[in-house]
Amino acid sequence: MNPPRPLWASALLALLTGVLVAAPARAGGVLKQVATSGELRVGGDTDLPPLLFSDAGGKPIGYGMAVNKRIQAELATTLGRPVTLRFEAVADPAELVRRVAAGELALACGVPFSWARDSQVDYTLPIGLSGIRVLAEDGRLDGTAESLQGQRIGVVAGSLGEGVLQAIQPQATSTSFSGLGAAVAALQAGDLDGVIGDTNLLSGLAHSRNAKGLVLTPSLPYERYAIGCIVPQDDSAFRDLSNLAIARLLQDYLNGEPEAIASVDPWVGPQGVLGVPSERIRTYFESVLLNHEAIRPQDPATPR
Repeated sequence: MNPPRPLWASALLALLTGVLVAAPARAGGVLKQVATSGELRVGGDTDLPPLLFSDAGGKPIGYGMAVNKRIQAELATTLGRPVTLRFEAVADPAELVRRVAAGELALACGVPFSWARDSQVDYTLPIGLSGIRVLAEDGRLDGTAESLQGQRIGVVAGSLGEGVLQAIQPQATSTSFSGLGAAVAALQAGDLDGVIGDTNLLSGLAHSRNAKGLVLTPSLPYERYAIGCIVPQDDSAFRDLSNLAIARLLQDYLNGEPEAIASVDPWVGPQGVLGVPSERIRTYFESVLLNHEAIRPQDPATPR
């Protein structure tokens, strides 16, 4: 007589069975496309360290790519076939959202949450937390609305940072750029007094460009939001599978699994690009998983 299946295994089997059943039912759904082509198409801006950037050989790396690869592996296991990860560089955030919404790309990881984007695509479980702050020369700005008045502040056109600047200090002189990388370059060249945008991305850009003497203000972000992956809207089968892959990554990190730590810490950990203490990472991951069932490793020797 076979031993009873652990409850977590039954729940996981039911979830994956639902995913597999749903895939053929959705004409053009991501799982069906990947099952046919063996290819997962992902995209993103490669000038956004530590979430996504290029190494010396032009290969995309970063925390977002680590999550992409986790989802790729989950797909391969679920579909029972090899899955190739095909990356496409898309620098314009609006174009990235458009391409995912149209199904031209299946996935983009490391995207800040916004309600406007959520009306076009669906978000996965969050993989991190960020907010809006200003990068400027140390001592030049203190982050208050008064300190920004009349200052030349770089913004990404149509971004949340641009909206926040207009709300807190409409008398700042805003200069639009196509991306944060170009804005930070202008700041380093002395053409700007500051750049407003995503805290993690600004910190990563300053680190990758060895920008000395630049600091982020204020100490607490003007606004906070989650960072996650975007997938085509209403494709619940692929979104569920992506969520499962992300939940496994967060749980494995909490469990001290070396592979999960190697996927996270080089980018956001204490010795990584952002330098976030491990305990803060663990606390955030725990808060994300509190809303979902814990994923436990199967141990046949342990009676349930």
